[in-house]
Amino acid sequence: MGPKVEGPSAPAMRRDPYEVLNVSKDSTDQEIKTAYRKLALKYHPDKNVDNPEASELFKEVAYSYNILSDPEKRRQYDSAGFEALDAEGLDMEIDLSNLGTVNTMFAALFSKLGVPIKTTISANVLEEAINGTVTVRPLPIGTSVSGKVDKQCAHFFGVTINEQQAEAGIVVRVTSTAQSKFKLLYFEQEANGGYNLALQEDSEKTGKVTSAGMYFLHFQVYRMDSTVNALAMAKDPEAAFFKRLEGLQPCEVSELKAGTHIFAVYGDNFFKPASYMLEALCARSYEETTEKLKEIEAQILRKRTDLRQFETEYRKALARFQEVTNRYGQEKQSVDELLKQRDGIHSSFTVTRVPNGDFGSSGSAGNGTSSSSNRVPGEDSKMGSPVEDGSVEGKDKSSKKKWFNLNLRGSDKKIG
Repeated sequence: MGPKVEGPSAPAMRRDPYEVLNVSKDSTDQEIKTAYRKLALKYHPDKNVDNPEASELFKEVAYSYNILSDPEKRRQYDSAGFEALDAEGLDMEIDLSNLGTVNTMFAALFSKLGVPIKTTISANVLEEAINGTVTVRPLPIGTSVSGKVDKQCAHFFGVTINEQQAEAGIVVRVTSTAQSKFKLLYFEQEANGGYNLALQEDSEKTGKVTSAGMYFLHFQVYRMDSTVNALAMAKDPEAAFFKRLEGLQPCEVSELKAGTHIFAVYGDNFFKPASYMLEALCARSYEETTEKLKEIEAQILRKRTDLRQFETEYRKALARFQEVTNRYGQEKQSVDELLKQRDGIHSSFTVTRVPNGDFGSSGSAGNGTSSSSNRVPGEDSKMGSPVEDGSVEGKDKSSKKKWFNLNLRGSDKKIG
């Protein structure tokens, strides 16, 4: 199991996360997210340097949001409270801007080793967006832009679409051939001219690049959160397969209206700037690809349901397999022992016994008779029958000598 990097620790006295975020139990994901961002911005340590109480409240808000933003953790909490979460382990998001150099180095190392680490967006970036003080560069549909963004900073872009393009669907994607870590952000414009964060996608490594995308195609599209149940999967490698699709979470926004929409690329590297290429596309030129995406999303959802059912069957079969495997070992040992006993009994049927503590002296049976008296009748006549020279050995030597002499005599006749 890989090491776990945690952000804000659980508060000493844990309150109901719904109470902390001031939302109801039937609140939508978007309502929970909006409540969290307002409170996180209010209590962020960067804005409350001399207020330790605010720092504790920030941890409590982050802890509560970590529960309610994850469908599985939220379900567990609703059914069994904090105890269910304690049993599974709780991954936290970390704020890189609030980490020291040593902790940042450790986090970077773990991330390099493949340990999924959630990071939050810098409070400074969110505050500038809410205040509307960010610089927004235009990004026309059908074009791309490349750049480098510093860590914990963001580059903002405005994508303007017309009615036809909005109806066809819009795709915004970011890729990095340098395999940088970044976040793709989508902001909704507020009445006061500021921008409120509505969506975010963390970059994922796919092949030799990292990428993230948002698909506003008028049907439900899902994003993959690789950190979901990461700790549980590390504890049980077999669970990694069955939990693989549990990270699918529906995107809150599936379509855009005509107008200008604000996107941003946020640098999520631990030390260096993030290299990226951002592009905005109209789905009208990708109708076939759009249909393929719609179908594959449906197939993956069906597969997730199938895997949940199959996991139950697999666990039962695995338990049964373990049971029969144990019995196999026991039965094998029993058969080996029975055959060994039978071989011992078979070896007892002999007139010449191998020296053994269970029998008498060497060369004699337990009845005390001598070895000479145990010979099979007729054995002596076969072994000691006389020949012309009075011994068996003489017969053998005579035969060899006669065969030798015949060869020599035949040779003499030919020479004469």
